[in-house]
Amino acid sequence: MFFFKSPVLANYEQVFYDFKINSIDGQIINLANYKDKAILLVNTASFCGFTKQYEGLQNLWDQYKNEGLIVLGVPSNSFNQENKTDNEVKDFCEVNFDINFPLTTITEVRGNNAHEIYKWALQNYGKSAVPKWNFHKILIDKEGKIHKTFNSFTKPTSNKIILEIENLLKIKS
Repeated sequence: MFFFKSPVLANYEQVFYDFKINSIDGQIINLANYKDKAILLVNTASFCGFTKQYEGLQNLWDQYKNEGLIVLGVPSNSFNQENKTDNEVKDFCEVNFDINFPLTTITEVRGNNAHEIYKWALQNYGKSAVPKWNFHKILIDKEGKIHKTFNSFTKPTSNKIILEIENLLKIKS
């Protein structure tokens, strides 16, 4: 008898652009403003072994923002490795990594208290969309659907991620 792993059957009653999330500055980020863009959604933390990936995320932002990529950092204390306040996170990111891509407020990314974006990701893409640790990456296509996910070990500037971003943005390398 053969068993085949079936793909997640997403009905996408909602797409990524249907949501809102609070920014690190206390404003509301209406994700509809990112319509027709590719988004790399990354849960981040200041005190993690992967925190140096902020540099790669900033490099992706700098390289592809004019081509239609949004890097959206989601600081999270889901794994107990984040600062206590949004101001501390913002200062940490600016001072240590010169981050200027959009950041959200400190947000839960797992379990019952997860932000609705992460519940939506689980519902429509399955368990691989749920962060198992900090710096988990979800790549959203221009239609607002999940294209692919990448674990924490996959560096933002890896060939694997860059190839997928360039394919979504229709950039020839």
